[in-house]
Amino acid sequence: MRPLDLRSDTVTQPSPEMRAAMAAAEVGDDVLEHDPTLARLEGRVAELLGLEAALWVPSGCMGNLIALMMHLGRGDRFLAPAQAHVLGSELGTAAWLAGGMPEALAWDAGPGRPTPAQVTKAAGSPGPYYTLQTKLLCLENTHNFAGGAVIPRAEHRALVAAAKAAKLAVHLDGARIWHAAAAQNLPPSALTEGVDTVQVCLSKGLGAPMGSLVCGTKAAMVEARRLRKMLGGGVRQGGVIGAAGLVALDYLPRIPEDHAKARALAEGLRAFGVAAPTPETNILLLPVADAPTAAAALEAAGVRASIVGPALRFIAHRDLTDADIVEALRRIEPLAKLLGAA
Repeated sequence: MRPLDLRSDTVTQPSPEMRAAMAAAEVGDDVLEHDPTLARLEGRVAELLGLEAALWVPSGCMGNLIALMMHLGRGDRFLAPAQAHVLGSELGTAAWLAGGMPEALAWDAGPGRPTPAQVTKAAGSPGPYYTLQTKLLCLENTHNFAGGAVIPRAEHRALVAAAKAAKLAVHLDGARIWHAAAAQNLPPSALTEGVDTVQVCLSKGLGAPMGSLVCGTKAAMVEARRLRKMLGGGVRQGGVIGAAGLVALDYLPRIPEDHAKARALAEGLRAFGVAAPTPETNILLLPVADAPTAAAALEAAGVRASIVGPALRFIAHRDLTDADIVEALRRIEPLAKLLGAA
């Protein structure tokens, strides 16, 4: 029985087109000069996001860290929505290496979303020399652990405006910004308005074997390149991987198909009596009474899911077909009671 892997959209395998592009990639030593394929990828992503420049990095964690290192001085506070990736899933590097003091913002505007008023209140006003200085607002769109929740364009603008009024820089963890844009039928650049930096991922949802980009002004990317090297991210013939990223971007028009797969999964679970929410994007977060037991039972049935706190996380992706979702539901149905069915 072939396992149906819904643990993440990072489990995808490079497509034949990616492998062919990687084999044929034009490359150069990116430390000594600029790898030509990485240069093309960086230019294409910067254009998609409406920003001046971009820099390829091996991982989204490194991209976020580079941005935080640019924005924060030692001991500066930064704000981020509760359960944001930069708070709980990057091994404390925001504090350890970027020197920032994190503060989590409650989801008072909806899943994964703080209100502008909360940003203003948390930013505060300058105090005596011994008080913390708040310097940065970190947003996440979509918000992974809120179930792939989207920050709508109007809310994004209002949050950025509140941050700028408080003299905060804004970094956007846009690992799945492609999904947020597709859910709103907008170009990705509509969701980067006003930000100082953004990190976007090519291996989440788009199918590249690895790689993210940090983006901003040309001057910021000069500094980002220096920081990448400091963190051990000197890249030689990176075009081999960059070529896969260029092919991955061709999948952007098909992102709505993955959203539809996640919705079909949720609808099928509801038909079994399971109280599954309707996902906004490609992530379905399903609260259950005993997540480890439920995950183990699903694994035995050939359906793989992740555990996120008291919930199971299912993520639809390009390597799963519509027929695979139907088959996953067939395997899940005998386990419906473990997932909360009456």
